Amino acid sequence: MTDPILQIRNLRVQFQTEGQRVNAVDGVSLTLPRGQTLGIVGESGSGKSVTSLSVMRLVPTPPGQIVEGEIWFQGASPDTADANNEQSNPVDLLQLPISAMQAYRGSQISMIFQEPMSSLNPVYTCGFQIVEALRLHDDLSAAAARRRAMALLQEVKLIPPDAELQQMVLETAGKESASLSETELQKQVNRQKRSYLNRYPHQLSGGQIQRVMIAMAIASNPAILIADEPTTALDVTVQATILDLLRELRDRRQMSIIFVTHDLGIVAELADTVAVMYQGQVVETGTAQEIFENPQHPYTRGLLACRPRPDQRLKRLPTVADFMASEPSETQDLDPVTDPPITDAPLSPAQPEMSESDMQDRLETLTQQPPLLRVQNLQVFFPVKGMFGKTVRYVTAVNNVSFDVYPGETLGLVGESGCGKTTLGRTLVRLIKPTSGNILYNGRDITQLRGRHLRKLRQNLQIIFQDPYSSLDPRMNVGTAIMEPMRIAGGITDRIAAEQGGNTPRDRAAYLLERVGLTPNDMSRYPHEFSGGQRQRICIARALALNPKFIICDESVSALDVSVQAQVLNLLKELQREFDLTYIFISHDLSVVKFMSDRIMVMNRGKLEEIGAADQIYCHPQAEYTRKLIASIPAGLPTQPKTA
Repeated sequence: MTDPILQIRNLRVQFQTEGQRVNAVDGVSLTLPRGQTLGIVGESGSGKSVTSLSVMRLVPTPPGQIVEGEIWFQGASPDTADANNEQSNPVDLLQLPISAMQAYRGSQISMIFQEPMSSLNPVYTCGFQIVEALRLHDDLSAAAARRRAMALLQEVKLIPPDAELQQMVLETAGKESASLSETELQKQVNRQKRSYLNRYPHQLSGGQIQRVMIAMAIASNPAILIADEPTTALDVTVQATILDLLRELRDRRQMSIIFVTHDLGIVAELADTVAVMYQGQVVETGTAQEIFENPQHPYTRGLLACRPRPDQRLKRLPTVADFMASEPSETQDLDPVTDPPITDAPLSPAQPEMSESDMQDRLETLTQQPPLLRVQNLQVFFPVKGMFGKTVRYVTAVNNVSFDVYPGETLGLVGESGCGKTTLGRTLVRLIKPTSGNILYNGRDITQLRGRHLRKLRQNLQIIFQDPYSSLDPRMNVGTAIMEPMRIAGGITDRIAAEQGGNTPRDRAAYLLERVGLTPNDMSRYPHEFSGGQRQRICIARALALNPKFIICDESVSALDVSVQAQVLNLLKELQREFDLTYIFISHDLSVVKFMSDRIMVMNRGKLEEIGAADQIYCHPQAEYTRKLIASIPAGLPTQPKTA
């Protein structure tokens, strides 16, 4: 092992909450070798992000406080402009005054935060914010900083290389390209590059914004780059490109990286060593190969097992709880490192698999019924406004899409961001008006429904949105949020009263909360008092309030920890059996879609690439785009179909 560039020793961070102090990080010790990547893995609340914030001295005070520990950094002196100078003596970052610590932030240790959109100021262009970071740490003129910003955006592959830009200029010029001089051609190329600097954050996709954040983070050539969940909620293809980019930058710049995530499959793509955190402590460390091939702690085994594997057809996903005993109570003194709550379960508790014949029989039974939903030649165009509000052109979001969904089926809808899958889902429940085509629900054309007829239809068609926090009114407690659809519909209908859950909206809300794993006592609490997984459960309960028959799940698990994701996916399957539900399950993650779906539909740029049985789409994809999605699944997890 090379010499360490960072050593964390016995770090302990506490937070003051409700009159008591909670150990968010409890005695953590980690070593980051020079030029290597350390992966820190764990669920939300495990302390991994607080550990990385402690290195930057960014723990919010109050309520947080670093009460104990040492963080030794050995890099180039921050007083020199050349990061390749002789290494300085080790310095304990926790002992530095804040004014001295600012010399290390950005120039020596930099960070990519989890939410790129919230990390950038929406009222300033991306170029302005990169230039600002450059001039803060380096003695550069405004013009030199802009040139450096363009070079950085080319390095992170947001701006194409000069040769590619020259080709684009020549193609645009057409016949006039022959008369362009070298000087004029270069001016046009520079104009194209400056156009990227003039873009605002809302004009970029999630992957592009993340590249801007990486460019800002590496602007001053730091010795350590901390990446806190940099690929959460990104498409698998974009995620793969971001991981490739980080690996390339690490090797070219000889940086060290701390990569924070909840997904062990992603860590396997990048990390040399892995530390698994649970309840504020490091429960297991080792090389990526050791962690994957021979995990020792039951929590690590649970994290590995709970992510869907596309080479299996499980009826139920394993969860962390299958590998560990119940959570320790407040009075229980349990050390997760020396006394882990191990159950009597084997290393990998067996889960029932669905055989190919069972799956084929199920598909035949489903498709013999009349379709519950039929979509015919559906098109959705969005107008692009010019000056004075006049429409100058249209963007095609959904382009001539046709398919059927059968009662009791789960139809998976997969594709990258921007492919039209969310627009399609919202159009089906008439949140977006279709431009042309027909939507038939239970044999009835609902394409032009409006007013009270549309409101009545939505009792049977519901949608679970991607972001559970923005889906719930922060001023409305959970009980009121679940009862609101019943109030709009005029109370409990006879059909719902005949089901379990009582004859009043409050009874129904209490029953649904229990059914999704919460308690009736939670009805008086507000959305901000719940975790992300709990909020998603509340959204599911709200979607079930009127006992619908058809639910569209729009990226409903994409931003959840893999362990919470497994719980929510299992819950959706249980509810489907109990309430006889039909799903369209939208996601960019083919592994998740394959676990949930009977059939899979692949979309690309508004068009339907292919549709078929889930196993058929995964094992024998016909479209090149589908093969690209499968190839982007993290290699740390099995991705190849089982052979006979």
